[in-house]
Amino acid sequence: MQDDDTTHGPLAGFTVGVTAARRAEELATLLKRRGAAVLHAPALRIVQLADDSELLTATEELIGHTPDVAVATTAIGFRGWIEAADGWGIGDALLKTLSRVELLARGPKVKGAIRAAGLTEAWSPGSESMAEVLDRLLAEGVAGRRIALQLHGEPLPGFVESLTAAGADVVVVPVYRWMPPQDIAPLDRMLDVTAARGLDAITFTSAPAAASFLGRAETRGLLPEILGALRDDVLVACVGPVTALPLQARSIDTLQPERFRLGPLVQLMCARLPAAARVLPVAGHRVEIRGHAVLVDDELRTVPPAGMALLHALARRPGWVVARADLLRVLPGSGTDEHAVETAMARLRSALGVPRLIQTVVKRGYRLALDPSADTKYDR
Repeated sequence: MQDDDTTHGPLAGFTVGVTAARRAEELATLLKRRGAAVLHAPALRIVQLADDSELLTATEELIGHTPDVAVATTAIGFRGWIEAADGWGIGDALLKTLSRVELLARGPKVKGAIRAAGLTEAWSPGSESMAEVLDRLLAEGVAGRRIALQLHGEPLPGFVESLTAAGADVVVVPVYRWMPPQDIAPLDRMLDVTAARGLDAITFTSAPAAASFLGRAETRGLLPEILGALRDDVLVACVGPVTALPLQARSIDTLQPERFRLGPLVQLMCARLPAAARVLPVAGHRVEIRGHAVLVDDELRTVPPAGMALLHALARRPGWVVARADLLRVLPGSGTDEHAVETAMARLRSALGVPRLIQTVVKRGYRLALDPSADTKYDR
């Protein structure tokens, strides 16, 4: 194996959870290309637009009572809305209604979807920020105006409330409706893995997914364990601040890219996860301890879960002897037989490829063979 990072990728040795329902494959592909092992479990599902009676009702209401302003928030949501209306036989009526209103587009992609439908937007913010859209509406004055807001599955905290408080009549157009996944088993498995600290990071791309993830944990009685894992051991990455709200309400710190897109989210994880890995000079080798693998002199070595548990225990105090009894306690499904430690240790040494990285201290336990002249440049 070559010893450059392009061979194994910046996320090699890390396990990342993906909770998305929409664009999950795209996100998983981005992560896998950078070396990550991906565990996917959709935390919710999306009701098909044409089957959603709430959207149909809202659309018919707008056609019957034309708003003054319509705000389109996502390209895929706007296109889906028009396609659903066509399926119901009211597509032309919807387009005619929207052609008569002040149509605001949240960003360039939405603007493109609007023009593809034969419409023209009145304005679009350069920042792609809903806060800028809100500021413009409030500056224009909204008292007595009817405003249609195309939602895209995520809440917009304060947006509707601010417009209503300023005197607007806000009509919400629910383009997506979120429901629990039809098969709950993958989500339950991800919750179990998260509680056991089996993930290095977990990603969320919508606030409903984050809320559903925590809600299912609470239903199963796992919420304390999940919150503990997310606060202490599992990196929580959100595509943006709105998505992070349900997590932050539980005092969970989140990682967010400056640009609220999947690409920047993955790039940020590529920087943060390896930076948090423990790097030690051991027996003349550079050892970087990742989630489920170890880089030994830049060669990626996959290690079984029991071995990783032992290695993390030894690395907490590198160079110090750790007793067999203490190591037994960290082994997954550990019993009372200390021979289990010896078996797992033998497998760990074999997986690392350099047995002398770990020394046996007779009648005491094991230790990492930390170089006596350890250079602080390896510390992270």
